Amino acid sequence: MVGERVGAGADAEVLRPVAVRRLLALEVRGELTAGHRRMVADTLGVSERTVRRWLAVARDEGRLERAERRRFTVTPQLARRLAFHRGNAVALHRELVAEAAVAGGKAPSLATLYRAVERDVAPGMRAGMRGGEAARRDHDVFFERPAGHRNEVWEADHVQVKVEVDIDGAAGRPWVTWFIDCATRVICGFAVTAQVPSRESVLVALRDAISREGEHGPFGGLPGAVRVDRGKDFLSRTVGEAFGAFAVPVVDLPGYSPHLKGTVEALNKAAKQMFFASLPGYSAAPRLKGGRKPAAGQRLLPLEAFIALLGQWVAWWNTEHRPRSLSGRTPAAAWEEDLAPVEDAEPGALHMFTLEDDGRVRTLGNKGVRWKNRHYVDSWMTGEAGRKVRLRYMPHHEHEIEVYDAATGRHLGSAYLSNRASAEQIREMKRARAREADRLKRLLRAAERDRATRYAAATRGTPAEVLGTVTELEAGTAMRALAASDLAEVALPGYLPLPAQMPASWTEPKPGEAAAPCIEDDDESSLAAR
Repeated sequence: MVGERVGAGADAEVLRPVAVRRLLALEVRGELTAGHRRMVADTLGVSERTVRRWLAVARDEGRLERAERRRFTVTPQLARRLAFHRGNAVALHRELVAEAAVAGGKAPSLATLYRAVERDVAPGMRAGMRGGEAARRDHDVFFERPAGHRNEVWEADHVQVKVEVDIDGAAGRPWVTWFIDCATRVICGFAVTAQVPSRESVLVALRDAISREGEHGPFGGLPGAVRVDRGKDFLSRTVGEAFGAFAVPVVDLPGYSPHLKGTVEALNKAAKQMFFASLPGYSAAPRLKGGRKPAAGQRLLPLEAFIALLGQWVAWWNTEHRPRSLSGRTPAAAWEEDLAPVEDAEPGALHMFTLEDDGRVRTLGNKGVRWKNRHYVDSWMTGEAGRKVRLRYMPHHEHEIEVYDAATGRHLGSAYLSNRASAEQIREMKRARAREADRLKRLLRAAERDRATRYAAATRGTPAEVLGTVTELEAGTAMRALAASDLAEVALPGYLPLPAQMPASWTEPKPGEAAAPCIEDDDESSLAAR
């Protein structure tokens, strides 16, 4: 609307080139009037005289924008020095002031440097100078993938729980491996391990995610693809064969790119804030003075209790939680509303392909089947001696294997380790190993204390002063003892001194004549060197 003022300042500077270019075009055609100038002046919030000056500058200098004001800028050299100081502008300013004092010049003020850094150095770059690549990446802008349909893509990840639990009498932090559907945010399956996860935890979680029978349902089925982040367990041969048997491609994402699997990363963060933080033994809880825990001596959850609580939380997440990305729906409701068909795996095939293949054909004998120099037996093997079989097993579960017919691939049954040690024997063996490890640790620490050299504290740039006084007598005694022990090691067995009266049959060396080298001399010199 004519006469409506949008204000001076930034808006006028942005619209000035457009307005001046239009007025020049009118002037070339001879159609420019004072009304056009007043209209532009009223719209941009400036005077008509200012518009005339803009037109004069455009005719004389060919410039449509305001002249660039000379000001202090951050050059690439200054940016490098700022990075040297870890993004500390105050430290850079002290350096510039010192240089100006030596050169007789004038350094920019701290406020000027601050403005230049804020204007010329991107926020992400400033954060990266202080905190590295992870801090810089927090300022990046990422695209959002289309939602898709259920089971189109899953994402998988490991997360170490920041909760200490009771693992066979010792405190430890378990790991969780889970699969989540990207379209509906349903957690299809998970597995918990007391140690660093391996291909075993991936296979167990995968079986739990795909199966929809009994307690595994109603979510799951075969996904169209699975995104992982270069974990060697996800990319292992066993896991690759399990996915490949169902024609499920594994998308190997670049390392250190959590934004490429944002769904499971958001799940990890939500689990930490909504579930792990409420459990006893949470290791990231605020500490008291001196780093003490608020509830010292708090009893830890047993591992089995933690797994049960995690299962309850997963059920709550799927059926009651309403993520913002689902527009107020629960993951279960989003799953039910999705009309994409769900393809299930055959139970027998799922059981078979989520186990590791031994890769050999073996023969059932009278002692069962032999594997890794051990025998495995079960009652179903009665009368089956001589049958050709193949073995599959869960990694690290060497107490139990699954036996299949070598010709047909039919599952014959499970087999268990014969003469397996009792639980008490295994615990006693672990205690004995721990005692030996502690004893070695104490010996090594004592040796390091004896070996260590301590130096006196200093406030000036003087040579380091060794602490610990030794007398001349003590030093001489120690050196003589070391020399005696060295000679004892070098001395040849059976060596005897020459007799005072040499036999007439011996040939005496002539004075001044060097003896020819021989093999024995070489042996003696090499032995002395050792």
